[in-house]
Amino acid sequence: MVSKRRSIAIIALCQVGAMALWFSATAVVPSLVAQYNLSNFMQAALTSAVQAGFVVGCLVSALLGLADRLDPRRFIAVAALVGAGANALLLLIDPTTLAAPLLRFVTGMAMAGVYPVGMKLASTWARGDMGLMVGILVGALTFGSATPHLFNVFGGVDWRLPVANASASAVGAAALIGFAGIGPARAPAPPFDPRAVLSAWRDVPLRLANLGYLGHMWELYAMWAWIGVFLHASFALTLSPETAPAAAKLVAFATIAAGAIGCIAAGYLADRVGRTAITILAMSVSGSCAAFIGMLYGGSPTPLILVCVLWGISIVADSAQFSAAIAELADRTRVGTMLTFQTAMGFTLTLATIHLMPHWVEALGWNFAFAPLAIGPAIGVWAMARLRSHPRAVELAGGRR
Repeated sequence: MVSKRRSIAIIALCQVGAMALWFSATAVVPSLVAQYNLSNFMQAALTSAVQAGFVVGCLVSALLGLADRLDPRRFIAVAALVGAGANALLLLIDPTTLAAPLLRFVTGMAMAGVYPVGMKLASTWARGDMGLMVGILVGALTFGSATPHLFNVFGGVDWRLPVANASASAVGAAALIGFAGIGPARAPAPPFDPRAVLSAWRDVPLRLANLGYLGHMWELYAMWAWIGVFLHASFALTLSPETAPAAAKLVAFATIAAGAIGCIAAGYLADRVGRTAITILAMSVSGSCAAFIGMLYGGSPTPLILVCVLWGISIVADSAQFSAAIAELADRTRVGTMLTFQTAMGFTLTLATIHLMPHWVEALGWNFAFAPLAIGPAIGVWAMARLRSHPRAVELAGGRR
């Protein structure tokens, strides 16, 4: 029998391996711009298409209940192989044509069978440590999300290499996931019912947990997408032209990668202190960073770097805990569906905030551009405080709210 520790390690490794298909887009865009002089539209399309495909894939999966009705390991393997194939086809087409974002859209759809399904699979092993189980997965993916910033520091690598490596990594994940076991907490497959997703909003505790997640997602991806640009603009005012670009990329990598520490630490603490307590603390810290980091713009790099790392740790520390809360509050036979639908709602919201940021920069300047992101954590804190006072909060973290 496969052990819990081995299964979680395999699931985390496979998640990062398959999700490399997503990370590769961010890594190669600068090289594609340099080689093909991509238009601003195509640059945005290559990045947004993955996210849009992911949302569509999550919605289809949630409506059909695929994450709960199929063997999660086979689902992940097939999704990883489809994504690997779509990603590899980029090597055979002209990346300046609309075929490129179309293939990225298909890749995003495939990732809907990897990320939320991996969380569902990990949840079957949870026994008093749901937060830590999901936190390990999100922490691993957070580190993977940071790697393109490190890759771009060095540059000069043919864009085809990371694309090919990402496809190979996903194929490896598809082959490896079969060695993970399904934990004893797996529920029997439910009947087909596309209306089941409505309980994500009709059920009050689930609605509050999802509102908290949406507040978190309002802030998260906009910060991840724009922190490097912010740092480059700030360092350009205080560092030499030779130093500023590389320094900005390294600090952006450190900011996002530090979130992996936050995910695992928050998961460990949430299982012992309380699920809502940790999410409220994390959002209070990250929202404060969003509101005030602009005041450090153009100033000494040291305090700015420290606040960035603190923001990076806190902004994603709560992410896994919203998923853990859904896994604990939802009908056991619908956990995969609820997690997939939650993810779809969150990533739909990120499409708005990522594209709102340049308008805020233009209207408010970098001193205040991140401040509107604090609205999300404020709403999230309110939602989790309401959930904390709900009678069913005793279902969270073994009664530790």
